[in-house]
Amino acid sequence: MVEHVAARTVADQRRVLDYWTPERMAKALPIGLLDVVTGERGLTGQVARLLPDLSGGRSDLAVPRELMGSNRLTGARPDTSTAGSRWMTGGLVSRTTGRVFLTVSGADFVCSASTIKSANRDVVVTAGHCVKDGAGAWAANWTFVPGYGTAGTHPFGKYTARRMFVASPWSRSGDDNYDVGMVVLNTSRGRHVADVVGAQDIAFNGSRGGQVFGFGYPADPPYDGTRLVYCAGRLRADPHRQTRDQGLGCAMTAGSSGGPWMTRFDPATGRGTITSVSSFKYSDDRRTMYGPYFGDAVKTLYNTAQRA
Repeated sequence: MVEHVAARTVADQRRVLDYWTPERMAKALPIGLLDVVTGERGLTGQVARLLPDLSGGRSDLAVPRELMGSNRLTGARPDTSTAGSRWMTGGLVSRTTGRVFLTVSGADFVCSASTIKSANRDVVVTAGHCVKDGAGAWAANWTFVPGYGTAGTHPFGKYTARRMFVASPWSRSGDDNYDVGMVVLNTSRGRHVADVVGAQDIAFNGSRGGQVFGFGYPADPPYDGTRLVYCAGRLRADPHRQTRDQGLGCAMTAGSSGGPWMTRFDPATGRGTITSVSSFKYSDDRRTMYGPYFGDAVKTLYNTAQRA
């Protein structure tokens, strides 16, 4: 496990909150475009990852617009099987899920995350690549906006990061099996995030497979990052056997990284148990999202974060 100290002082917190002007928030890009924007791995390599690769190469969640299929936005009644629909039922999930704004290598990005029940009432779970660029840089200016609304509204406040945690295999080599981050937040106006919006359960070492609901704020077309979107269906193993991750039929695009996957989810109340997060897609299958299995390493992250 690897830790990073973020905005701990009042001055640091104010600086981060002041950084995220409405204009910066509106212009922040999906984290899937990190390689293109920063050039750390080169534009040519990024384009190669985005093109279809029948050998089963992995890619981030950004895909070329001309290759993207359309998504259906349904009414208020939740579907138990959907590749991407707007969540219109409300409930707890509409408050506990939020957008993340962060800076990596001088560029601004967005991800998704969720509050989870914790002893300190300050922890959110997201993807590891929404916290640290694998073996590269930690994110700066990290801010969670629960229940993010249209026109950039933040009805429940904005919460800066105090401490960040990722698993050692993610920090060493960007191992997709460990693409999970736990972030401990500062309070907002003196209140813990879980006391304001509530929190979802989290579980580890559960049975593989089964029905899940996945949530996030996809920002690449046909989405714009202003609406909570969900996918629902049954999990399946990685057909390429390159990871221990599980796949969910889901057409959500970049920006949904880090969004929660819940088992035992009740659409009527919006409550569930988080057992994974949106992580990556294979470049030859844009309709399946993969999420890491929450095993002992993720449990260790959680136990450390909730005591921080």
